[in-house]
Amino acid sequence: MPSKPLFLNKNLLIIFSITLLGVMGVASITPAFPEIAAHFQIPYKKVGLLITVFTLPGILLTPVLGVLADMFGRKTILAPALFLFAISGFACSQVESYHTLLILRFIQGVGAASLGSLNVTLIGDIFKGEQRPAAMGYNASVLSLGTAAYPAIGGALTMISWNFPFYFPLFAIPAGLMVIFVLDNPKVKSQQKLGEYLSETLKSISQRRVLGLFLLNILTFIILYGSYLTYFPFAMKDSFSSSAFLIGIIMSGSSLTTAITAFNLGRLSKRFRHENLLKVSYSFYIISLVLIPFLKSESLMVIPAIFFGAAQGINIPNIQTMLVSLAPMKHRAAFMSLNGMVLRIGQTLGPMTAGLFFHYAGIRGAFLGGAVIAVGMILIVVFLLDK
Repeated sequence: MPSKPLFLNKNLLIIFSITLLGVMGVASITPAFPEIAAHFQIPYKKVGLLITVFTLPGILLTPVLGVLADMFGRKTILAPALFLFAISGFACSQVESYHTLLILRFIQGVGAASLGSLNVTLIGDIFKGEQRPAAMGYNASVLSLGTAAYPAIGGALTMISWNFPFYFPLFAIPAGLMVIFVLDNPKVKSQQKLGEYLSETLKSISQRRVLGLFLLNILTFIILYGSYLTYFPFAMKDSFSSSAFLIGIIMSGSSLTTAITAFNLGRLSKRFRHENLLKVSYSFYIISLVLIPFLKSESLMVIPAIFFGAAQGINIPNIQTMLVSLAPMKHRAAFMSLNGMVLRIGQTLGPMTAGLFFHYAGIRGAFLGGAVIAVGMILIVVFLLDK
């Protein structure tokens, strides 16, 4: 009897649901922003606070929640987080004032703070050997599909009413119940005293390879949120007067390429070392970012988008796989939670860094500066990661 494909493993399916919920909080509601502004009679610039108050708890709480997950077990943190995410998210749909909506979004952000790190932690706990990079790739694929699909779904729901996207978080309730009653993960509870645990965790994180991977993650998200997400739309608009719809289609195609590439990461990992795959992905970044400002045809912009999507699909799950492999199980949640903080640093620095390149060298500088960063990433792999 043939074995069931890994991506149908019950534990991995539950992890997929956590991953999809983790990116739901922003991607599904942004299409509703104009309607929310109209409903509450607020200026557009204030609507962005719905993202700020949601992401802020993640910056502050993610490392703490990672330590607690190591000390008391993954389910002890994850299940209540999902229920809090669901209840506060749904409550957003029932409010009468924008001030109350912001408070509930902050509370929902507290619920969401651990989701993006504990899902990867669980993959590291449950899957070993060749299954681990394959599972990471599948999870990254699901993440990309969710990121691409949520704006369209949120937009369709907004056509009914501004508050319908806030019904979405209710899916976290069945996910939380599955975590409690169905998820079959190793029971991880640190028996160490807090001081000893923190000392050993810090020692593990201080490894050269771990610091190198954290640095690569920061630079990855500087390129993604800076050069690509911020300036790719401007490049198409300025060069070809492209419509927002076409820009969105091409960028969604990039996400689809990420999903397809990540889905096949397990096969690639069997044939190539993680370090070599990282070098290939950073070479793809360079090709993409160098091409964007010099292409003379609107239709050709699909090419750098595909290269960028493939780079993402190889790079991010590879780094996650390497990190969970370096992290002892009793410290793994803290490792991955710290990685979540690192990602947010990259997200924050990305637009500012690309903005500096743009200020001094124009639109081409925004992309060529990103390409230079990618060259530096290859050097980091060579000098910090290669054995």
